[in-house]
Amino acid sequence: MKICIRNICCIGAGYVGGPTMAVIADYCPNIKVAVVDVNKNRIDLWNSKDLDDLPIYEPGLKKIIERCRGKNLFFSTSINEYIESADMVFISVNTPTKKTGIGAGKASDLKWVEASARQVAKFSKGNTIVVEKSTLPVKTAEVIKEILESTDPIQKVKEQKSFHVLSNPEFLAEGSAINDLQKPDRILIGGESKDAIMALHEIYRNWVPEEKILHTNIWSSELAKLTANAFLAQRISSINSIGALCEATGADVREVARAIGSDKRIGSRFLDSGPGFGGSCFKKDILNLVYLSNHFGLPEVANFWESVVSLNNWNQNRLSTLIVKTLFGTVSSKKICILGFSFKANTNDTRDSAALNICKNLLEEGAYLIIHDPKVGSKQIELDLNLKPVIESEDVEYESDPSQYEGKWSYSREVYKACNRADAIVVLTEWEMYSDLNWEIVAKSMRSPAWVFDSRSIVNSKKVLKAKLNFWRVGDGAIQKKR
Repeated sequence: MKICIRNICCIGAGYVGGPTMAVIADYCPNIKVAVVDVNKNRIDLWNSKDLDDLPIYEPGLKKIIERCRGKNLFFSTSINEYIESADMVFISVNTPTKKTGIGAGKASDLKWVEASARQVAKFSKGNTIVVEKSTLPVKTAEVIKEILESTDPIQKVKEQKSFHVLSNPEFLAEGSAINDLQKPDRILIGGESKDAIMALHEIYRNWVPEEKILHTNIWSSELAKLTANAFLAQRISSINSIGALCEATGADVREVARAIGSDKRIGSRFLDSGPGFGGSCFKKDILNLVYLSNHFGLPEVANFWESVVSLNNWNQNRLSTLIVKTLFGTVSSKKICILGFSFKANTNDTRDSAALNICKNLLEEGAYLIIHDPKVGSKQIELDLNLKPVIESEDVEYESDPSQYEGKWSYSREVYKACNRADAIVVLTEWEMYSDLNWEIVAKSMRSPAWVFDSRSIVNSKKVLKAKLNFWRVGDGAIQKKR
């Protein structure tokens, strides 16, 4: 029996729920889409008149919100009301790694998923399709289904309630999420009910070619998401390990990556050496895979995937150690300019950012950090570092006595001011603006002997060296030298 979807409710207004529902609303004008969340401040930002205040920065998102919001796309804290009217409910809530209890440090904490399922069980009406959108461990659908089916049988009959559970994992890269949603490599729908699968299939068919919409059983769909992230993270750790070897031998990791990336069996994607992977998914999903492997009696598999995370941590610590050693073995009371704090360009997401760990290491060594990022503000950095800025102004000027700022940080909105009297500049996020800096101007304001550390391979080395600055580039053994 064909199921017609007229009303969609998405629980969770974060990095997945907000953009995904915006794109669905844009391509399906006849469907009313509501994004709900308990976080009133986040919902208020989604409803802000100034579209520059949206809680998430993604290229192209602002234009879609402008087209659809208030027409067939709504953001609200009225969760129960929108669940009640929904034919389809997406669960897109946070699934952080557990901090305590069984599986602490590896297993996903599903408390928000469970809470959402209970709300759907209580407030839904009629036939409701429940879609897992959050990244979840295998067999989570069983938990959701059990909660939904635990509804009082008399109440279910009286209210004519029935449920179908689907898995529809997201395969989005932050910074290109809108493009990934509009032109996906594939759409994966896992489930047991053919009618429910086809109801979601028909929504995506409004803009996604038929052959790119794949149907699987629900367990394969859940595992596919974890596996995709694990494989991508593994490539990053692999190329970073080779990058370290290149630095030691005089090779250039970019040339190595180009050579192996030309092999069609390998491909060129995710072969950029850098400070390591970050974001909300890779580390969390790999640790979840480690937990699942151990749970099902596969310790060798668990050890393999855990090594991917271990190498990533080692690589981040390696960079901060290298900076300290290069600056004569100490950064105490030295001013270091940090360019980039988000975990990658074109996003304001700082979760598990490599910059966070590297900054913490340098602060522990006594450095005074001036941090700049075009999309991450002072308040978010303060939350991540758990440390207030020493100077509250967001347009900080260099003070004459850096010793009073040992182990502290400030924020600057202006790149060139951030570089003033700095002992070193560390590029940690591949924002395009950092590749276009005028190094002659920068060099004149820095304290000699000054260094530029390029962890993203985006800086023009010839221009830096011409400006008579010392230069280091990740994975480049031929250029680890002074001017």
